[in-house]
Amino acid sequence: MTVYDASLVNNELSKQTSIFGMKLGVVIGIFVGAIIVLILFLLSLCITSRRRRKTPAGKLETPVESKEVVHEDHHQRQSVPEIQIDIGKQEHRVTVFSSDRQSSGESRATSGNDTASFGGSGSLPEVSHLGWGRWYTLRELEAATNGLSDENVIGEGGYGIVYSGILTDNTRIAVKNLLNNRGQAEREFKVEVEVIGRVRHKNLVRLLGYCVEGAYRMLVYDFVDNGNLDQWLHGDVGEVSPLTWDIRMNIILGTAKGYVAPEYACTGMLNEKSDIYSFGILIMEIITGRNPVDYSRPKGEVNLVDWLKSMVGSRKSEEVVDPKIPEMPASKALKRILLVALRCVDPAAQKRPKMGHVIHMLEADDLLSRDERRGGESSRSHHDYKEENRSALKVADKQLHEGASDTSEAGDSSRYYEQTTRR
Repeated sequence: MTVYDASLVNNELSKQTSIFGMKLGVVIGIFVGAIIVLILFLLSLCITSRRRRKTPAGKLETPVESKEVVHEDHHQRQSVPEIQIDIGKQEHRVTVFSSDRQSSGESRATSGNDTASFGGSGSLPEVSHLGWGRWYTLRELEAATNGLSDENVIGEGGYGIVYSGILTDNTRIAVKNLLNNRGQAEREFKVEVEVIGRVRHKNLVRLLGYCVEGAYRMLVYDFVDNGNLDQWLHGDVGEVSPLTWDIRMNIILGTAKGYVAPEYACTGMLNEKSDIYSFGILIMEIITGRNPVDYSRPKGEVNLVDWLKSMVGSRKSEEVVDPKIPEMPASKALKRILLVALRCVDPAAQKRPKMGHVIHMLEADDLLSRDERRGGESSRSHHDYKEENRSALKVADKQLHEGASDTSEAGDSSRYYEQTTRR
């Protein structure tokens, strides 16, 4: 380039433009700089996107099933009464503990990764971006349970095996290792992570976290170290059971409220009618203290449902109560809970009540008592509702008193009850 050409270019670049009166050279410089910044931004965005899509070494990718889980902070466990009921998903067991034998306490819900070594209780593992819980590694859980040792097994069933364990920070846990039976483990994992993980209820054993590694699907819960409902009902508890009638009714009502949680209905993963049947069996088991199937009993008493139906039909309702209960319940209360149980195990699934209606029946006495205490302050609608409840429950009592051993007969009173509560 000649001196003349350079001078010409310099003159052109020095000319002012219509853009804020800036020189042409300045405008070109700004334009080029903006393009460079844009290119760098796009490159940065691309690299970040790739890193997110790629699972870093030592980190687990969030399971697709659990991405819908929303954030909910953990609450401190409420102080327990003399006997408190905890209903766990560990093989659908219910655990009972007294105030002097509480579980090892709250553990902080955090999340870790595959290969990180937390080195002790002082380390701070990464918080799960699901908003709750912790990702446990297979190595951590194997170390906590002595390599998933048979000696650590505390329960097993069709869905998996439950192990007791102790983490490096001395937190006691229960680990459910789901069995992958034709995809059942994946479905069970999805339900529990999406639903149980974000439910906070005093009657639910808290889900602390999970492990997804290879074919393993594990769920980690708080550990309650004083047995489960099966042990309290059927174990060696002496001649007089510590589970009084009131405690048993609290277990039944608390379980019912657990089943009716809106999170369950939202997932569509659970068969409500099947759950209702199982709940009916649980009621019978709690009332009678008997196993659902017991081959050690006489032929007519092997199946709990059939035996209880025959006893109610023979007007022997009082004889079905667990003989270890310290004192017998009132006849009216017994008949009412038996009606609920019989309706829940109706052979026709469509005739079984919804859990919401079961709760209304179980809480009927409480509702009436509260209305009566309000006295003249109760509105006309409250009065009508109270009278309808009374009428429905009278029908239920009459059905059972007359020996409604067939669940379809008992169902008439329950369906009438459902109609009155909808008004």
